[in-house]
Amino acid sequence: MPTISTSSPTYATVDLSALTHNLTQLRRLLSPGCEIMAVVKANAYGHGAVEVARSLIAQGVARVAVVSLDEGIALRSAGITVPIVMLGPLFTEQLHDIIAYRLTPVISDRALLPTLAQVTASLATPYSIHLKVETGMGRLGLATDELLNLIDSGQLPASLRIEGLMTHFADSDGPTTGQTDQQLARFQDVVNGITARGLSIPLIHAANSGAAVRYPRSHYSLIRPGIMLYGYHTLPESITAPGLKPVLSLRSCIAQMRAIPTGGTISYNATFVAKRPTRVAVLPIGYADGFNRRLSNRGEVLVRGQRAKVIGLVCMDMVMIDVTEIQDAAVGDEVILIGCQGTDQITAADLAEWTGTIAYETLCAIGPRIPRRYLNS
Repeated sequence: MPTISTSSPTYATVDLSALTHNLTQLRRLLSPGCEIMAVVKANAYGHGAVEVARSLIAQGVARVAVVSLDEGIALRSAGITVPIVMLGPLFTEQLHDIIAYRLTPVISDRALLPTLAQVTASLATPYSIHLKVETGMGRLGLATDELLNLIDSGQLPASLRIEGLMTHFADSDGPTTGQTDQQLARFQDVVNGITARGLSIPLIHAANSGAAVRYPRSHYSLIRPGIMLYGYHTLPESITAPGLKPVLSLRSCIAQMRAIPTGGTISYNATFVAKRPTRVAVLPIGYADGFNRRLSNRGEVLVRGQRAKVIGLVCMDMVMIDVTEIQDAAVGDEVILIGCQGTDQITAADLAEWTGTIAYETLCAIGPRIPRRYLNS
């Protein structure tokens, strides 16, 4: 059995070679002239933004994307020097720091431009921004006519340079293509309108992970893969997905063994009542660590290559499993919550199915109490 660290009996392993594999798979999809802007928001979907960004940059990724100012500052503070694009909403109070940390803001609200112009007025060269056009997501972005009117009005401050133009698809992984086709047509109309006005924008991007596979015509200058870098997708079964490898494994160990008689109960509110004498293992992980409470009496883990069911309510810091059928299970045994053991595997997608969500949420929920260990296998 693997040696369990006394300081961190529960931890995540991030396989950077799997990350490289997924990057290679995505690069094979690229249209000529298109590059990858890796999305490392939400702590790289729970994998650790700094280490993931460093690994991807070492593999030739030339820019990364985050959602917020604090995420961008964290990367800069860790020595990341490539362009960092901020995809999320902006506030006037943030603009000085955005410039100070050399972050590239995505403008989706015209009202920000006067303040941004003031902040950048003293710079030696125009500051690069991206403009976002709303085509059907119903979230952030300038209306299509608003964006073109901004260009026509000549009111774009001289201290700013439009480096990029983007939109975001709402249903690129959906069962039908209608909404994405419509969004892409609207976006292409804007691109055509800008071209007709004689304006050249170096970076045009629309494709998220799903669109990168399904809509090659959406590749433009960049694609913005997120979840596929980390080994998952939500494409319909009718679509052939690239061969991805899950990057993250989540491990714990048996902290204590208990014997429960028939009729005995487990955890809060006695939601599990033993129908037979039951061997129970206690694990040092709970919902505060991202092991969803909806896994109560439903989830499964791997112990000695066999599946063991979660019994009782998941606690804040602990969870109990039934190891009655795993005769040799003992304190210190490795337990796999996400990952492979023996010939079996439990994925973040499995946990998502058991909890009624998506792998994105399962991965992002893995909390800061869980240390990440990085390896190249």
